[in-house]
Amino acid sequence: MTLELFDTHAHLNVDVFDENVDEVVDRAKAVGVTGIIVIGIDLLTSKKACDLAAIYPGFLFAAVGIQPNSVAEAGPQDFTLIEELAGSPGVRAIGETGLDCYWDDTPLEMQERFFDRHLQLCRESALPMIIHMRESGQLIVEQLHRQASVPNGVMHSFTGDLELAMRCLEMGLYISFAGMVTFKKSEELRAVARAIPEDRLLVETDSPYLSPEPLRGKRPNEPARVEHTLRCLADVRGVTASHLASVTTANAKRLFQLP
Repeated sequence: MTLELFDTHAHLNVDVFDENVDEVVDRAKAVGVTGIIVIGIDLLTSKKACDLAAIYPGFLFAAVGIQPNSVAEAGPQDFTLIEELAGSPGVRAIGETGLDCYWDDTPLEMQERFFDRHLQLCRESALPMIIHMRESGQLIVEQLHRQASVPNGVMHSFTGDLELAMRCLEMGLYISFAGMVTFKKSEELRAVARAIPEDRLLVETDSPYLSPEPLRGKRPNEPARVEHTLRCLADVRGVTASHLASVTTANAKRLFQLP
């Protein structure tokens, strides 16, 4: 039976997909994907996400932002232009933003400053945020607690422990899992996924990265493979794949304000 799926995080705006977006979209639709959020990581990819949303209206949707590892390379006017893009048709989220303590491309102070700017743009635009976390979950939670208000949003490709997940849930955030939750050594992460309330759970591919089992290591990853992550989560949670697919798709449509 074809599942009703929604990929909440894919980078179809990167070079590896330049020649075959049509085929990637067709393969996604063939397995039941009903929508994909295309994520910007800098000004160029944010513009491209908007272009793709215009080419595939009602199926591809854009998120615009400057990812923490791209912040140091951003031009002085780039964020102003991101703010302008936020009003474009098809834009349904701000990001990805957040903090990254794994790579050292951008000083942490600069990352934090841009994270604040993205959060303010979420408040001004009434769009949800997509948060990047890599070895930075505690710092992200602390920065969010310093906000006067926390916009709706999602912790994308979640890899933290249950305590961190609970703190994010308390602030109203959704938790999204990518292919790594399917990896054989990810039992602790699957235990976290088991505990997430049904109405706050999302799935993603993070294409072209993080191909799920049984396709781990086979790149590029693409939105059609989100089915493998969904079926893994359904098995972990002891529910049918069709049920969890419908639930996570409804969650995505609610978060991104889609009909």
